[in-house]
Amino acid sequence: MANKEQKRKQIRKKLLHKYRLVVLNEDTFEERLSFKLNRLNVFVMGTLFTIFLIAGTIFLIAFTPLKEYIPGYSSTELRIKATDLAFKVDSLEYKLAVNEAYFNKIQRVLKGELDTEEIDRDSLFSEFRPDTASVDLLPNKQDSLLREKVAMEDKYNLFQAASSRIDFVLFPPLQGEISQTYNVEEKHYAIDLTAPARTPVKAVADGTVIFAEWTTETGYVIIVEHPYGLLSAYKHNSSLSKQQGDLVKGGEVIAIIGNTGELTTGPHLHFELWSEGQPVDPSDYIDFE
Repeated sequence: MANKEQKRKQIRKKLLHKYRLVVLNEDTFEERLSFKLNRLNVFVMGTLFTIFLIAGTIFLIAFTPLKEYIPGYSSTELRIKATDLAFKVDSLEYKLAVNEAYFNKIQRVLKGELDTEEIDRDSLFSEFRPDTASVDLLPNKQDSLLREKVAMEDKYNLFQAASSRIDFVLFPPLQGEISQTYNVEEKHYAIDLTAPARTPVKAVADGTVIFAEWTTETGYVIIVEHPYGLLSAYKHNSSLSKQQGDLVKGGEVIAIIGNTGELTTGPHLHFELWSEGQPVDPSDYIDFE
């Protein structure tokens, strides 16, 4: 035990024994720099420097374009060229197969085995095209369930990323009774609302008036463009309080209910709601009761 303890002390002494590193001027032997070191400090500093060097090298290779200059790593430009060449090779193989089949038929014609009228290059190309009629395009059970799930989610989600647009609220254009609902089969892409005369019509949300004119069929019409690709149209009004280009706030009066236009059936508001160029049922997004 005494020998082991003595050896440990000797090793500890060697590791912690201090040395002095001196930098001298060769001509005058003047001392310019000096450092006090021991074996342990040199070992620790060398280890840290090695770790830092390895980590820096890995970072340069993994996260910088320098890796493109290292043999074995492909560059982004090279990958793009390889993909482009793969498509070209595929096209060339297709054309080569067509030409070979065409030349084979010509050889058969020259040998008298085939009539020239039976050679049709266009029909030959059609033989190499896939027959889409034989492909089963009917949705399977999993696809149908997914479509139904997405349709139910979109039914109550008028806007993309609705979680970030919770503050976008649609107000009812007026408080009244629904005389005719949204009906796609009858091509009635709107909701008709009845209310007493002189009832104000309000904008359902903030937006810009993009149309405010008289039309023969629907009387005084005003259309407002809202954020997120939304349009609201108000027809058969008796008068308009906004002009094209005006900015409106949600709940602001923009017209007065009326009975104008050839297609009207009585005093009411014909209200349409469009999302990304497609009509939607306003009752799915606005509470009219």
